[in-house]
Amino acid sequence: MKSFLTLTAAILSLSAATAFAQDTVRLGTEGAYPPYNFINDNGDVDGMERELGDELCLRANLTCEWVTNDWDSIIPNLVSGNYDAIIAGMSITDERKEVIAFTQDYYPPAASAYAALSDDLDLSEAVIAAQTGTLQAGYVAESGAALLEFATPDETIAAVKNGEADAAFTDKDFLVTIVAESDLIFVGDDVLLGDGIAVGVRQSDSELQDKLSAAITSMKEDGSLNALLVKWFGPETATY
Repeated sequence: MKSFLTLTAAILSLSAATAFAQDTVRLGTEGAYPPYNFINDNGDVDGMERELGDELCLRANLTCEWVTNDWDSIIPNLVSGNYDAIIAGMSITDERKEVIAFTQDYYPPAASAYAALSDDLDLSEAVIAAQTGTLQAGYVAESGAALLEFATPDETIAAVKNGEADAAFTDKDFLVTIVAESDLIFVGDDVLLGDGIAVGVRQSDSELQDKLSAAITSMKEDGSLNALLVKWFGPETATY
């Protein structure tokens, strides 16, 4: 899943958020990472995380609204108070936990995968496209392959199609539909990264963190979270 590997001093300086105490909870998402989150034809936030977030707010008795934000600044804008929670395919990492807090996970660790135009490829020596600030980008950088970073996941796919990169490396869930509907194919082995996906909140917002975690627990216990994951990611997806 997606995750920043480093946190800059600029992010750390944005720590003046107040404790959770408001009528409307603003949920921040990227809106560009289907099927997790995307903008539909009506201009609304859609996807698995839209459905999940709405249900969590219902169970927690919260009034919520959705806000979109570019991935590369999604944590700084949470910390600075532009919204109150991140629901955006965000993996739990130790680096992030130095700046924000997480609920319990709502998606177990799942596979990342490579997509290319040909299987005649040595991934250790290839040029690999990945989204900036993700677990996948960090993995490629450490693998010895040449890393080519882009601001959005769609740009990583375009880089492969136009010959700028040999393969794209991202969440397999994101790639499944793209591979099915294009000339791209899966190459190499799947890679498990991260500690699962969770909602991110400001460290000062322990009340909101607890409410959302309790709602996630209730969805796990009644089976509705597993049903939601299967609905959006298919019967082979990781579940609880």
